[in-house]
Amino acid sequence: MNILKTWILVAFTFAFTVSLRAQPKISQPGYYRVLFGKYQIIALSDGTVPIDAHKLLIPKDTTVLDEALQENNLSSPVEISINTYLIVSGQKIILVDTGAGSLFSPNAGLLPASLKAAGYSASQITDILVTHIHRDHTGGLTVKGKVMFPHAIIHVNQKDLDFWLKHELASSDDTRGITSNRPSYLAVKPYLAAGKVKPFEGDMEVLPGIRTIEKPGHTAGHTLFVLSTGNQKMVFWGDLAHIEQVQFADPLMPNEFDFDQAQAAQQREESYAEFAKQGCLIAGDHISFPGLGRITDSSQGYRWEPLPYSTLGRIN
Repeated sequence: MNILKTWILVAFTFAFTVSLRAQPKISQPGYYRVLFGKYQIIALSDGTVPIDAHKLLIPKDTTVLDEALQENNLSSPVEISINTYLIVSGQKIILVDTGAGSLFSPNAGLLPASLKAAGYSASQITDILVTHIHRDHTGGLTVKGKVMFPHAIIHVNQKDLDFWLKHELASSDDTRGITSNRPSYLAVKPYLAAGKVKPFEGDMEVLPGIRTIEKPGHTAGHTLFVLSTGNQKMVFWGDLAHIEQVQFADPLMPNEFDFDQAQAAQQREESYAEFAKQGCLIAGDHISFPGLGRITDSSQGYRWEPLPYSTLGRIN
């Protein structure tokens, strides 16, 4: 009888295991549309990346970080969104950043699928605005050396290009940040060779209705893009936040990913204050998908207010 029970248990366990393996992999919707004046803005998910919060953020007192995570029901590693954005207006189909491509795995590199689901193809993209050259922002420009956006002009800050021209070849002096992000520059190189890169410097109108704001620190040429329509503004702010639940309360907390930690912290503090005062819309590359909302003042630093879900694509 005991032998029979054992075999029944083994058979049940095997059947249960097989049924679990047979279940489909979880898949989430990868795009969200809003209307912004004459523009259609489409948030496109490139996936997520789990990051150890204690290796990303460097508080003076680790209990501060632990308490912030606990208060927001987060545990480390934190699953951080990788968002890109499409700006559609007339003949222009503009992409802001390109995700990680094959440089992160296995939960990233989903931009092509999200783009297709939203009704567009990579060949339709006319322009790509690069907030900065890092793996999860320019990695998607190429996949295994293949150019993914054959008709696009790449707009990127000259200071980021200059930085990587100096660090293109490996050196014994390389920091971990340089070594890990070198592939993000290599993904830009085929476009440089094809004459498809249009560098900019400082604050300027890079495309009609879109201005740049240079915010160095995270990288040498980290740049925000401001889209204006009427009296409204939407700011695509790249990496001014990675874990919003922690950084909005303490923007000065050092970030391991910043090349100049002191300068980047200052840029966060100034930007949070400025955009909270303006009440403008924010599109954040690493704020929980779709990453659209506003930053407001609170009794504890700043608070993120995501846009309410709307089947009509409303922003207010």
